[in-house]
Amino acid sequence: VQLVESGGGLVQPGGSLRLSCTASGFTFNKYVMNWFRQAPGKERELVAAITSAGGITNYADSVKGRFTISRDNAKNTVYLQMNSLKPEDTALYYCQWLGYRGQGTQVTVSS
Repeated sequence: VQLVESGGGLVQPGGSLRLSCTASGFTFNKYVMNWFRQAPGKERELVAAITSAGGITNYADSVKGRFTISRDNAKNTVYLQMNSLKPEDTALYYCQWLGYRGQGTQVTVSS
């Protein structure tokens, strides 16, 4: 199993980023996929989840209305569109399938 995230970076408050996570080693289109984040000194947080066909999504209250999770099963990829970013969104973001996670991609929101 391999999960590879990309798309992080430094962005100003109010800006946007789109994260990607490409999966391999399992039947991607049969499983829920999750995005987590962890900031230094804080508990990890489940940011968003999406069902296998993409019909149902869930979000942490802290990101509702700003973040959108989606997936492309033909590309074995799950996305996280992040808009109206705030400094408190700064964290390492990673995708997770069952007990497997990627190495993460750093998002820093700062002026």
